[in-house]
This record gives sequence, C-alpha cells and structure tokens, in this order.
Amino acid sequence: MQAKKRYLTLFSAGACLILLFCFGGIQVPLSRGGPSRRDDRSLTGYRPGARWRHFPGSLLPFSTWEQDRSDEHISPRQKRDANSGFLSGKSCRMESCFDFSLCQKNGFKVYVYPQQKGEKMSESYQNILSSIEGSMLYTPDPGQACLFVLSLDTLDRDQLSPQYVHNLKVKVQSLHLWNGGKNHIIFNLYSGTWPDYTEDLGFDIGLAMLAKASISTENFRPGFDVSIPLFSKEHPRTGGERGYLKHNTIPPFRKYMLVFKGKRYLTGIGSDTRNALYHVHNSEDVVLLTTCKHGKDWQKHKDARCDKDNAEYDKYDYREMLYNSTFCLVPRGRRLGSFRFLEALQAACVPVMLSNGWELPFSEIIDWNTAAVIGDERLLLQIPSTVRSIHQDKILSLRHQTQFLWEAYFNSVEKIVLTTLEIIQDRVLQHNSRSNLMWNSLPGGLFTLPQYSTYLGDFPFYYAKLGLKPYTKFTAIVHVVSPLVSQSQPVMKLLVAVAKSQYCAQVIVLWNCDKPLPAKHRWPVTSVPVIVIEGESKVISSRFLPYDTIPTDAVLSLDEDTVLSTTEVDFAFTVWLSFPDRIVGYPARSHFWDSNKERWGYTSKWTNDYSMVLTGAAIYHKYYHYLYTTYLPASLKSMVDQMSNCEDILMNFLVSSVSKLPPIKVTQKKQYKETMMGQSSRASRWADPDHFAQRQTCMNKFASWFGTMPLVHSQMRLDPVLFKDQVSILRKKYRDIERL
Repeated sequence: MQAKKRYLTLFSAGACLILLFCFGGIQVPLSRGGPSRRDDRSLTGYRPGARWRHFPGSLLPFSTWEQDRSDEHISPRQKRDANSGFLSGKSCRMESCFDFSLCQKNGFKVYVYPQQKGEKMSESYQNILSSIEGSMLYTPDPGQACLFVLSLDTLDRDQLSPQYVHNLKVKVQSLHLWNGGKNHIIFNLYSGTWPDYTEDLGFDIGLAMLAKASISTENFRPGFDVSIPLFSKEHPRTGGERGYLKHNTIPPFRKYMLVFKGKRYLTGIGSDTRNALYHVHNSEDVVLLTTCKHGKDWQKHKDARCDKDNAEYDKYDYREMLYNSTFCLVPRGRRLGSFRFLEALQAACVPVMLSNGWELPFSEIIDWNTAAVIGDERLLLQIPSTVRSIHQDKILSLRHQTQFLWEAYFNSVEKIVLTTLEIIQDRVLQHNSRSNLMWNSLPGGLFTLPQYSTYLGDFPFYYAKLGLKPYTKFTAIVHVVSPLVSQSQPVMKLLVAVAKSQYCAQVIVLWNCDKPLPAKHRWPVTSVPVIVIEGESKVISSRFLPYDTIPTDAVLSLDEDTVLSTTEVDFAFTVWLSFPDRIVGYPARSHFWDSNKERWGYTSKWTNDYSMVLTGAAIYHKYYHYLYTTYLPASLKSMVDQMSNCEDILMNFLVSSVSKLPPIKVTQKKQYKETMMGQSSRASRWADPDHFAQRQTCMNKFASWFGTMPLVHSQMRLDPVLFKDQVSILRKKYRDIERL
C-alpha cells in the first residue's frame, strides 16, 4: 500500500513538470555560459511576465513604457488593449506623466493648437477653445506653454454621432508638439456607443490628461484626470443664468419631496435603475416618471407598463416639478452622467445621486456631501425614507450650496473650463494652491487667486469664518490729474481732511498729471505719511494697481475734486468694517434695461435705488486692485485707458460679479452732488455729452465680456444712529454730518 502511494506521488510530480515545460513555465538555457532569463532584465525588450502564456480572463501584467509592443508573444487582444486610451496610460500621475519643467519659466500658461483647415468642430468644443483663449492663462506662443489643448474636436467619441471625428488617431499622432500626449489635456463628453458604451475614446491618448464627463472611478486617475459635468450644446459660453433660489422658505419644504422625469430603457446598460423607479413612485410627494416613447423602434420593444407610464408621464410639466421639489433624483442613463445633474443644481433642488461608480464632477475640489445626497442604486427602495429623515436645517444648507456651486463652477462653459484649468494649475504650483475652504465657500476658487496669497485672512471673504476682523486703518489713494497752482485747491483741502481721520494710516497721491511732480514742500503737512507716486504710463487704470506701498486691508479711493469731511470719512470706514467684501461710499449711480434700444443704460439721476458707488469717493478691499489688474482682460483695461473714463464702472462690475451683492451707499451731505459738479477741474467733463455716451457704451461692453449683468440694485442707505433724530446734537457721534 505504501509503495502504491509513492508511485502515485512520483507520477503526479512528473506530470506537473511535463505540463510546466509545455506551457513555458520552465526555460532551458541555450548554453551554460549565457545569461539566464532571470538575470536578463537589463536587455532591451524584456517584459515582466513574458514567459507565461495569457489565457482569456487572466490578469494582465504591469507593463513598462519602453516595452516592445510588436513582440511576437503579444496576443491580438493585448494589442487592442494597448491601443486603448485608458490602458496605455492607466498608471499616469502628475509626477510620472507631466513635465513640470515647462511651467517653471513662464508659469502656468495654456496653448491651443491652431485649427486645421477642413476639420469640423462642434459649437460646444468651439466654446471650450474660446473660453481658454479669452482667459488670463492663455498664451499664443507654444514655447511659453505649460499645458496644450487640441484643436481637434474630441468631445463626442460615439461612432454613431454626426459629430464624431474620424481618423483621430492619425491626426493626433501627426501633431509636432504631441510628445506622446505629455502635458496635454483632452476634453470629452461622450465615449463609446451602443450597446456597452465603453469609456474608450477610440484613439491612444498616451500620457495626456482627460477632462471627461461620465467617467467611472475605475478608469479615473486621481490627481491626474478631471471629472467634468455633462452639459448640453445649449449651455451658455459665458455668464450663465443665476440659480433659481430667490428667497428662503422656512421650513424649506416644497410641493414635492422627490421627483424625476426621463427616459426608461427597457434593456441594456442603465436600464436596471430606471426600470425599478415605479416601485417608489406614489403620485403624491414622490413623483418618478419614465417613458418608453423614445427611439425609432420603441413600440416593438415596449412592455406591459409602457402605455400606463407614458400616459402619466404626459400629465406633469418637468419645469414645474423641478422648481417645486425639495430633492431631485439623478439616476444614471446609458452613461454614468446625466443632464439632470446640472438642471437640479440650478433649480436649488438637492440632487440625489443614483449612479454607482460615477466620479462626480470636480470631485478633487468639491465636497459633494454638502450639496447632494449620494445614494446607492442597489438601495433604491430606501431613498424616500432617507430623504424624509433629513432635517430641515440640513436641507436649507444643501440648497444654499447647490446655488453657490452652480454659479461658481457650472453655469457656463467658461466656468467649467476655467475650473478644470485652475485645478491643474493648483497641482502644478502646489506651493500656491487653494485650500478646500476657498473652493467650497463664496466667492469660490475662480475669484480667490492663490498668487495673491494663500492665507485666508488676506482676502475680504473669510473674516467671519476665521473669527477675524479687517485691520482698522485705511490707505487713501488720491488720483490727481491737474497741476498744483494754489494751496486753496480742493485736493489740498481733501488731503488735510482725510489725514485727520483717526483711521487713516497713510495717504498716497497718484500723480497722473502731465506736469512734473511738485516739490515736496508744496504738499500740506499732515500727521500721517503722504507718499507721492507717479502714475504708470499716466493711464487711468493705474489708480487700481496693487501697489506694494498699501499696507492696510482697506483702500479709500478719491478723485482730486472730491469734497469730504473727516467725519464723513470716519463714518464710511466704520460701515466698511462690517462689509469688507463690498464697495462702500458716497456718489451712487444706477443701470437699467432700455427695451426700446435693447441695450443697457446708465443714469446719474437721484432715484430710489442704485447699483453702483463710484470710486471717486469709496472704500473697498485692496484685493480688488489685484483682481482688477490680473483677472480682467487687457482689452477692457485698454478701452478704459483710451477713453480715460469708465474705470469706476468696471470696478463696480468686478466687485458685484465676485460678491453677487450690491455696493453700499452711506449718508452724505445734501449738496455733495452740486458741490462736486461745481469744481472747475471736472465741470466740463461731467457736462460733456460725449462723456455720458461713453459710459453708456462701457456698460454694454462690460456686460458682453462678463456674459451677464452682474450689477445688483439696492434701496438701502446706511445712516448713523440718531441721524436726523430730534435729540440734542451733543448726543450724536457723527454730529458734523448734519451740520454740513
């Protein structure tokens, strides 16, 4: 018996050895003196794992970039996978597939390839390229570029789509700057086609980054790719609509608790979840509607529920449901992403995500737990009870965050593109990257430039969150364009009045006059430093340069003919301390829509509302100097400089665009307007009809660039407590305002 067991053991061992030899597991050296395969890793063409044959379904070995893809041992399946955009650079990360040295000399600059003749391009892709070319990151010189963007339309890689670009592999490989895709980014909205809708783009993306919609967590390369939202061809290029949350309702419940209206797929990928929605639909506060009526052959494939579903589907208006629901279901479609996602954000309807494996848009920077409910397709029946259990305080918070995210990053193609580029810039310039708070709170990462500072306390938006207050001093900047001829000029009186303020740290005189600088003894003697700076190129925009000589948070901007008392300056500054992200000042103006001319109008009439406070007598945070100089395009600033006009309007556009709030008008003496107009240095300018016409033109030029009208009307004016009250003047803190 023992002998039989020994024979069986030897026979089994021999059979195993024969099998290993047959399948390549044992290699016989050709000669005793030659190198063995185990030690041959330094030879060209060595591939880890090449000794083993590959069977269908087996795990593929990790490959090196230098491997010889034409090796005779590679199967046809492996060759197809090697040409797949995802597999060729699946292990890419910034440190391995991005050349940081290109960004060291000129910073983060983006180059767009020139469009090739005869190449078709969708409107959406044209909007993407236009957004890049109009940004402060764009460079027309490829030698200065850190990142490259193709002019070949890669948005729609569905072979059945009319927008599909053929022969893209050859076209991309022929680009002289392609370099295997290194430092390139490829934008894509649709990939794959019926029936499996894979995420393959149909060409080798090499080492390029992907900015892709509907990307799965499986194929997403963290810290390298960027997940973007799926947007329609009607999505505006610039501007974009505001969110629909006009006012807060307490408690924050709407007519419906949970809604959805969309296609139902009877078979194939994405059909499981939508086919099951009828289980939780109750026709009351949970209204989940689907229709089979889509596609050419829908009647051939309809099931027993189709007619009933279609009839109920037609009873409800989608927009009415969207705007009157607390939560909006966002189930996956054929692909992971859905148009319903952006529609829900805009409508302040909290998205309930049902798309397992979807890498949510801009997940690298956005905390989606503060704006959405992340569900699980496998737990669909628990969704109604889950959303009902969310407290009304949390609902209000979620709804507010949907509006912030929509307006900050999603309401236009331009914002989607710029957010993508800024995410990559933060990776490249890690020492100057934005914090999580900057991305997830007002005004958002696009308006909070880390090149200015990485410390939150240096911006006007975070004082309350940090428990801080602005520095309780201001720097006055007086813009002078007229020569000094006497000590009685308004500018001399203004300097004395401002310098007497208890909050004044220093006064900067910006000399934009054609005459030489006056001698130092010509300026009045004050208790604070008076620094005279000669304006750069003598242009009017130089008043908004981010001068290093401004040590305070607050800037008091003044025209040379402004007439203000020390008391008025003090009061305006104390008001600004409570509103550091806004413009606070005296002379107010307004805008309106002229329906006859179909354009924006500008008015200086004293009315019951206003939307601008002119910077001839206003206080604001010095960060807006930096934004004005670096964020706004050169075309707008050149226009302002050529006319020597409208710089105050442009600053109001900028600040309102950032804060989404109106400026604040404070109390002034009744005769302020008449006194100002009476000064000889500017009387002719204000009375000149061309000056007024220029400002009308500016309004429309600025609105065109911003893509919308950012100015916000207000009917609020802030007065000192006890102002005009029938009490003794001695009891009033700012008594001099009433005496003027």
